[in-house]
This record gives sequence, structure tokens and C-alpha cells, in this order.
Amino acid sequence: MESTRASLILRLQNADDVAAWDEFSAIYAPVVYRVAIARGLQAADAENLVQEVMLSVARSVDQWLERTNRGSFRAWLLSISRNEAVDILTRRATRVMARGGDSADQLLAELPAADNVSQELDLEYDRAVFQWAAIQVRDVVADSTWDAFRLTSIDGVCVTDAAEQLQMRPGNVYLARSRVMTRIRELVKQYEVES
Repeated sequence: MESTRASLILRLQNADDVAAWDEFSAIYAPVVYRVAIARGLQAADAENLVQEVMLSVARSVDQWLERTNRGSFRAWLLSISRNEAVDILTRRATRVMARGGDSADQLLAELPAADNVSQELDLEYDRAVFQWAAIQVRDVVADSTWDAFRLTSIDGVCVTDAAEQLQMRPGNVYLARSRVMTRIRELVKQYEVES
């Protein structure tokens, strides 16, 4: 996974930059939520975790940017997420919080190693960026172009079946799929900082 765009992180210092916070939330809120659900939090607790993480980022992004040894943004966000998850679990230690009836103490004991969560965070981040880019592309391509992409790349329909279903030539299905993927890749590259 590439790093979060430096320009976006810098813009987060300005609490009034609604566009920056909307963009940040559109990418990271679903990431934190899905990782929390995958780790056993109930939906309401996962939503609470997302809110706590966003508030913590808002409160401390300035201090993080001022540190000379700050490390990667993703590692910092992972640390915030883990700390907030532990806080949520310990604040409600008397309440059953996980699916399957596990107690908060058991969940704390079973918190995965940072490497496992980091890999999950990477995967969820990649998914979120792809979904964001796909929505952007969906809004600017013809319905038939999008349908050709969706059927063959997402739904797994073979090109010949998709062509028949869409009443297109197979070559046009290939071309439509390629155009959409190219646009999605371009948006993802724009979103990411070049390594």
C-alpha cells in the first residue's frame, strides 16, 4: 500500500477544510469500521470506534506533523485505532461486546499482533481507495461502458456472455473494461503519493 497523500494530511490541520475531512473520512472511516467488525466488535461499537479515531486524528494531527520521528501516517493511524479499541473495550468491560458472546477481557487478550491488523488495514485501505475511484469513474462513463466493466471485472461474467447480455461485440466489452480500469488506476495514482 502506498502512503496517504501528503497534501491531504497537511490539509487535515485546518479543521475548517471540509473537503479534506470529507475525503479523509470517505477513505478511512470504512477501513477502520471493516477492520473493527472483522476483529469482533459489534456494529454499534465499530461505529463508535470510527468516531473516536476521527476525533483523535483531528485533535492530534498537528502534533504528529510537528514530530521529526513521526513515521508513516498509516502506522500512526493504526496506533490510534488500536488505542481507541482498547479504550472502548476497557470502558465497557462489564458489557458483552463481541459477536458470539465473548467478554471484553477475552477480546483484549485476543487482540491481534500489530502486523496482522496492519495487513488488514492495508487491504481495507486498498479496497476503500478502489471503491472511491470506482464511484468517481462510474459517474463519468456511459452506462454500457460501466456495465461491461462491472459484469466482467466485478461479477466475473465471461466476456462473451457479457457481450451477449449487453448486446455488444466482445471486442467492445474488452475495450470498455480496459477504459474503466485505466481511469480507476489513474485516480488511484493521483490519490497516492509516488514512492
